Amino acid sequence: MLEATVAGLQRRGVAGLSFTRVLADSGAARGAIYHHFPQGKSQLVREAAQANGAQVEAALATLTGPTPTAVVERFFDAVRPVLEASANGYGCAVAAVTVETDDEDDGHRTAAHTIFTGWASRVSDALIAAGLNRDEAEDLSTYLIGLLQGAHVLCRAAGTTDPFERIVRSAQRHMP
Repeated sequence: MLEATVAGLQRRGVAGLSFTRVLADSGAARGAIYHHFPQGKSQLVREAAQANGAQVEAALATLTGPTPTAVVERFFDAVRPVLEASANGYGCAVAAVTVETDDEDDGHRTAAHTIFTGWASRVSDALIAAGLNRDEAEDLSTYLIGLLQGAHVLCRAAGTTDPFERIVRSAQRHMP
């Protein structure tokens, strides 16, 4: 059910997500959703975002490189397939939870903040291992996660990865 929810968030966002669609896409029995997610849609959405966030964080934890520039290049290589999916109509599940959270649901906002912070921490770890000091690594990793999120929106709107490729070229020109 979590995988079907992540796909739904990526494609349709929180507002377009329904239990009926999640059940149909996952093949789960109707009672299963209420058994596993007694707090309803909010819990399902939050747990799906957390599961997706953990997968991305695990992938980012594998980033390595002999120099900070190499780490950044590997980051761009790692996220390129995700942005190809965005160009084809699939956005970031975590961003969907963030954007479509009402002011009364701090649980979604808190979960998204924790997820994005975890992603930046993994990138920062790789940059520190490649020789950057902690402050520079944290600044650069936050910048890269911000670029990724902006690229999701631009690529989805354009229906192509051209905006991401422009971002990559610009970032490469500004790397030391």
